[in-house]
Amino acid sequence: MILPVMLAAAAGHTLSVPVLPAAPPPPVALAGLEPGLWDLRSREPGEAPQRVCVRDGMTLVQLRHPGQVCRRFVVEDAPDRASVTYSCPGTGHGRTVVRVETPRLVQIDSQGIADGAPFALDLEGRRVGACAPVTARK
Repeated sequence: MILPVMLAAAAGHTLSVPVLPAAPPPPVALAGLEPGLWDLRSREPGEAPQRVCVRDGMTLVQLRHPGQVCRRFVVEDAPDRASVTYSCPGTGHGRTVVRVETPRLVQIDSQGIADGAPFALDLEGRRVGACAPVTARK
């Protein structure tokens, strides 16, 4: 929901500016994960591991919809387990369960639809270091 905020202008006029509500806090289990570079390994033979820079634990929820603005609903919020459903307008949806073994080791089960095709992920995630620094382009 967007809430209007009235601001007083210097000339005595009021302006209505939409303000987006703050994002809800992440589930407890994901809030405790260490940020950094994570190695995600599939349980399927022959699948290459992928590396993901995790700035916050919610990054692990939308692995097939990275960087997209999606509606999320937390189904389960426990100290060692989070279950989140999400919907990304025009590109798909998913349901992800993250079981936290330690702040540096997780088990991820995610399934849904991405760009019109079904996906199912069964991954182990392990923090392996710091993310590469972001460099400014000249």
